[in-house]
Amino acid sequence: MDQKIPYDDYQLPVVFLPSYENPPAWIPTQERVHHPDYNNELPQFLPRTIVLKKPPGAQLGFNIRGGKASQLGIFISKVVPDSDAHRAGLQEGDQVLCVNEVDFQDIEHSRAVEILKTAREILMRVRFFPYSKYLLRKIISEKTKII
Repeated sequence: MDQKIPYDDYQLPVVFLPSYENPPAWIPTQERVHHPDYNNELPQFLPRTIVLKKPPGAQLGFNIRGGKASQLGIFISKVVPDSDAHRAGLQEGDQVLCVNEVDFQDIEHSRAVEILKTAREILMRVRFFPYSKYLLRKIISEKTKII
């Protein structure tokens, strides 16, 4: 019988992947291009640049989660509708790669918040990460920070 390994016996780091989801029902190849369950547009997964300007005392209009402690990077967990961030194209599930030339892929959460809160102009490189919504649910050690 298959026995489960106790959590403490795993070698670090431990990263739990999202549960497997069944693929969409089979659709003939010629119909997939226009079918909503099949997305053949790779550019949505390529890094893109978001530029935001923040007046003093204003909020940027998005929340972040993650950081070095979670070993998953920094992700956008919420974008306020009709905010500057929303209009600039930022979306829930984006992974923040860098902000003002500071690498955000291995940064402490508190340091990421500090950089975002203190900057007047923000040049962000982000990419859509398809599993990020599932990973965000797994990050329970960090509280969501409103920026």
